[in-house]
Amino acid sequence: MKLLLTSAGVNNPSIHNALVDLLNKPISDSNALCIPTAMYGHPWVGPGDKAWEFISGNSENPMVDLGWKSVGVLELTALPSIDKDRWIPLVRETDVLLVSGGDALYLNYWMQKSGLAELLPSLDAVYVGMSAGSMVMAPNIGKEFVGWQPPAGEDEALGLVDFALFPHLDHELLPDNTLSNAEKWAAGVSVPGYAIDDQTAIKVTDGVVEVVSEGKWKLFTL
Repeated sequence: MKLLLTSAGVNNPSIHNALVDLLNKPISDSNALCIPTAMYGHPWVGPGDKAWEFISGNSENPMVDLGWKSVGVLELTALPSIDKDRWIPLVRETDVLLVSGGDALYLNYWMQKSGLAELLPSLDAVYVGMSAGSMVMAPNIGKEFVGWQPPAGEDEALGLVDFALFPHLDHELLPDNTLSNAEKWAAGVSVPGYAIDDQTAIKVTDGVVEVVSEGKWKLFTL
């Protein structure tokens, strides 16, 4: 897969251009599936009106409302109860997966349980994550971001990239998301960590990592 891991969506021209580059065709010619599942595990955003805003493209974080040829909904909590031949072809045919923020460990749990996690590495689609939807790609998220408790009680995630993410750096509504706290977080994760603000994304193509930013970010190495 090709990855665009954002803090707050496709909200500036640089991130938008990176997305078009990964798609290798116009957004208006691309079919999308949005995945709102992470929202249900986080007390701030769902279920309720925030989930509807994301799915309908009325969110303040641009993802679903970018002008796609079509947009469908892939709800991971429903997938274990239906036959795989009803949803796997749909995922394989889509151009882009739009994965919302929320709780990263809740999202990881349902990606694993639904079978999507196993499918992801074989897809040609572009994966666009926002906040938790980006963090879930890391080997682990860090104890600071543990909210919903997984059955194993750890902070492990998918491990499809070899770095971790600290989103919403210096966000005005998140006073704990400071650079100094990001440095403490980085000391507790098992891989290099990127602290990124809402104007920054991490682009991954064939294992090559590129920072796309009109804001602030910092890489913490081991």
